Amino acid sequence: MKQLCYIAFTLLVFAACSSSNSSDKKTQLEKLKKQESEIHDKVLKLEAELGNAADSSSRQIIDVAITNVTNQNFSHQIEVQAKVDGDENVSVSPEMMGTVTRINVKVGDHVSNGSVLAELDNLAYQRGLDELQNSRDFLSTLYNKQKVLWDQKIGTEIQYLTAKNNLESIDRKIATTRQQLDMTKIKSPISGTVDEMDLKIGQAVSPGSQGVRVVNFSKLKVKGEVAEAYISKVKKGDVVEINFPDLNKSISAKLTYAGKVIDPLNRTFKVEVDVNPKEIDLHPNMIAVLRIADYRSDNAVVLPINVVQTTEDGSYVFIAEGSKDKAIARKRTVVIGKNYNGIIEIKEGLKVGDPVVTTGYQNLVDGQPIKF
Repeated sequence: MKQLCYIAFTLLVFAACSSSNSSDKKTQLEKLKKQESEIHDKVLKLEAELGNAADSSSRQIIDVAITNVTNQNFSHQIEVQAKVDGDENVSVSPEMMGTVTRINVKVGDHVSNGSVLAELDNLAYQRGLDELQNSRDFLSTLYNKQKVLWDQKIGTEIQYLTAKNNLESIDRKIATTRQQLDMTKIKSPISGTVDEMDLKIGQAVSPGSQGVRVVNFSKLKVKGEVAEAYISKVKKGDVVEINFPDLNKSISAKLTYAGKVIDPLNRTFKVEVDVNPKEIDLHPNMIAVLRIADYRSDNAVVLPINVVQTTEDGSYVFIAEGSKDKAIARKRTVVIGKNYNGIIEIKEGLKVGDPVVTTGYQNLVDGQPIKF
């Protein structure tokens, strides 16, 4: 029994010692790892401070390309989807209900202001006008006879005034009927070209119905909508570049209209540019892209946007320091401005002549040996 107790006690002591040794080793390992991390951080810091420290001659030399900074013209543009529209693009509608009895033009015909494009059934109005004209002939004869008698002081004034009023009343009715008869004619409100004619003989139409369109191609405009964020930057007279993707052509013009009212539905305002159809072959509803210059600098320092790298601490570029055969890369903090079409403006941090690394900058660190 005593022997069994001794064996058990010995096993417990051994286990305790083993556990204690394992714990000490883990603690020691953690301390060493911590020291390793601290040493590594110190090495990196010293290398960053000394630039070429830690035996720079043994560091790999990286081939790069540089570009000397120059002053250039820089502009930022707003791109807006737009379309071509006729300055006079009218959908002609009849003024009254009726049945189409005659069509006087076809698509492509040139018409003048007031030309009759089509006619509606006017038989009832024509008959009414004929009856009124017969009645007027009678009332006119009656009035003339009554006037002769009144001038001779024969008859009463009431008889004369009644005859005069009846004649004037029938004249007003005739004028109204002629106006209604004229409304049976669908007339062009502008001079231009018939672009659409969908009316057919026998078709019943009413005010507001469409089917005839007249366009004046001598004046065209490009219309677009700009986000409200730019309403204080876009003004009438601003230079704009108009690109027509379908024609693969661009023209330069100036804004002829910049709206002041913001659409509450899409939060945009309207802009327009007048264009000359003789300058370029355009058609209504053709797609266009407006590029409106909202910022311009004639003496700007610019770089390709991919050359500028950004971190939490700000933006920077690498410049070459030293001679061509023996140079190192230096990190230069910059203040950036607007960017457009792959180009970014540098507001601060660079001056004319600075050799900026434009190729091979991805693998550089401050103090890296380079060759260009």
